[in-house]
Amino acid sequence: MLTLRIIERELRGDTVLLTLAHPEGHPLPAYTAGAHIDLHLGDGLVRPYSLCGDPADRSCYRLGVLKEPASRGGSRAAHALREGDCVQVSEPRNLFALAPDAGHSLLIGGGIGITPMLAMAAELQAAGRSWSLHYCVRSRSDAAFLSRLADEVWAGRVHLHFSDERRMVLAEVLSGLSPATHIYICGPQRLMDAVKEAGLAAGVPPEQLHQECFSADVSTGGRAFEVVAAASGVTVQVAEDQTIVAALAQAGIKVQVSCQQGICGSCLTNVLEGEPDHRDSFLTDEEKADGDQMLLCCSRARSARLILDL
Repeated sequence: MLTLRIIERELRGDTVLLTLAHPEGHPLPAYTAGAHIDLHLGDGLVRPYSLCGDPADRSCYRLGVLKEPASRGGSRAAHALREGDCVQVSEPRNLFALAPDAGHSLLIGGGIGITPMLAMAAELQAAGRSWSLHYCVRSRSDAAFLSRLADEVWAGRVHLHFSDERRMVLAEVLSGLSPATHIYICGPQRLMDAVKEAGLAAGVPPEQLHQECFSADVSTGGRAFEVVAAASGVTVQVAEDQTIVAALAQAGIKVQVSCQQGICGSCLTNVLEGEPDHRDSFLTDEEKADGDQMLLCCSRARSARLILDL
């Protein structure tokens, strides 16, 4: 855990831009493009946010947080932060890293999903690699990062798409892609689904399509079952309307959680016995089929009992 101070706060529409630094000016832990940190916002609120600064700059971390109308408390708490406030954060973790062997990196960010793409663009540019970026947003007034994208160094690589002017045409964006192109998508689910479908139709291999979700609709209810925490020697009953995390917490076993929607992977745990009922958006289909790990914040059991490495 790190305790950092907010040294700059700027509100652009419904998005707050936060710059965090060490109170004594020490360099921060290094990260690579696509990484995020968890903000600990009090009252048990922990939320992951992508780092949108230049990974080469270790003097600060930069975040962009959209105030969600249906916020579960995280974005409201982040918007309530002020310059001078101190906040606890995790060290950076990267679940959305750039492929080192990509001949070209096509970055597509929708709305607040542009944040990891900004770090990717900076890292790719510094490395002299081939890349292009498409930013999709409802209108210019909703585009919180226009000034950043106007960087002259990025000229010719950045393409802006406003829904109230001219929407992105996927057929044009995906035409003429080289076989070595990797596509990175972050934004609303409908955008990510559309790009993935169009990419596969254009012949892009599934392993060259990368996406990161910021939110997901997930159902956590279902038939009751038993969970055994093997290392702790504790057995709990998970009720029909209860998550595994909540059941374990009642027995004194605390599992690290962040998004609580099966997105970030914070609660990924090895399964020693039993069949998981995967409800997450984090594991690949192949990883889910293996059945040897699961996310405890949302997934359940198909078998009557699960034995976990906890």
